[in-house]
Amino acid sequence: MIEDKNQQRTSLSELGEFGLIKHLTKNFEINQPSTFKGIGDDAAVLDFKDKKAVISTDLLIEGVHFDLAYMPLRHLGYKSVVVNVSDIYAMNAKPTQITVSVAVSNRFPLEALEELFDGIALAAKEYNVDVIGGDTTSSQKGLIISITAIGEADESELVYRNGAKSNDLLVVTGDIGSAYMGLQVLEREKQVFQVNPNSQPDLEAYTYIIERQLRPEARKDIRTLLHALEVKPTSMIDISDGLSSEIIHICKQSGVGCNLYEEKLPLDPQLINVCEEFNIDSTTVAINGGEDYELLFTISMDDFDKIKGNPNFTVIGHMTPESEGIHLVTRANTKIPLKARGWNALDS
Repeated sequence: MIEDKNQQRTSLSELGEFGLIKHLTKNFEINQPSTFKGIGDDAAVLDFKDKKAVISTDLLIEGVHFDLAYMPLRHLGYKSVVVNVSDIYAMNAKPTQITVSVAVSNRFPLEALEELFDGIALAAKEYNVDVIGGDTTSSQKGLIISITAIGEADESELVYRNGAKSNDLLVVTGDIGSAYMGLQVLEREKQVFQVNPNSQPDLEAYTYIIERQLRPEARKDIRTLLHALEVKPTSMIDISDGLSSEIIHICKQSGVGCNLYEEKLPLDPQLINVCEEFNIDSTTVAINGGEDYELLFTISMDDFDKIKGNPNFTVIGHMTPESEGIHLVTRANTKIPLKARGWNALDS
């Protein structure tokens, strides 16, 4: 949290817009066969031949989606790619390209943007996507990042939110809630630092949940794994806004209800310990937290044996007729209507 006051600072005005773009993008390589023309012209050209193109975009705004008091720029660059390619994986598609646009105020020198783009480049390599264009402009205050992700899939592979059927099983990858509690720890330490700038936080006990917040990973393995198991989900979504919100999205678009079982929620032990420390109910965190970037999907009951016992998957509930509603079934076997209390981008 202590800033190095002796860092080199190169003003962006020294390079100009085109010089800046050339400088920041010089290390991006083209690896995807569908990238016909990348950076350097008025538009990129893609050639998917007989594949379907899948496109998603996200906007990340300083002070709304991230806080640079504890978010390193390299991690921010990496995460900004992850949140976008996760949407492509949620369609059961393969991400292939991204565009990157940034707006920066004059408080950011060239070295800061180099850190940001180092993270973007690292994520592009990890997820095997080509950076094919974007834009840079000035901002009155703060940093704004907009990334568009493009992917491909055969039409038969694509999975939407609206295909869930009554009696389908509700499945989640990995564990949930940790990213939210990582954020709570970082916010607490920020407040301590503001009171006493000489204090250095001891974050050893929070390593996993902080990493889930600062540098999450998209589940690129799941598409391959499901294909190998010969399982095609009936519906799918990624968990960005909170489990409850995502379940409600699937239910409303598929015209079904759901029973989500509290005792089945996959929670990391570190999450449980930190919830006790903060005196917060771990179930509330798990269903409302968001930013986990795990995948939530439904499968036919006939496919249960194919995923049973697989450590990547947890069956957390089942779909019901729409008339039965959307419920959380508690450990005491009480049904509580499920509400969307996760992240709302338009909340003030």
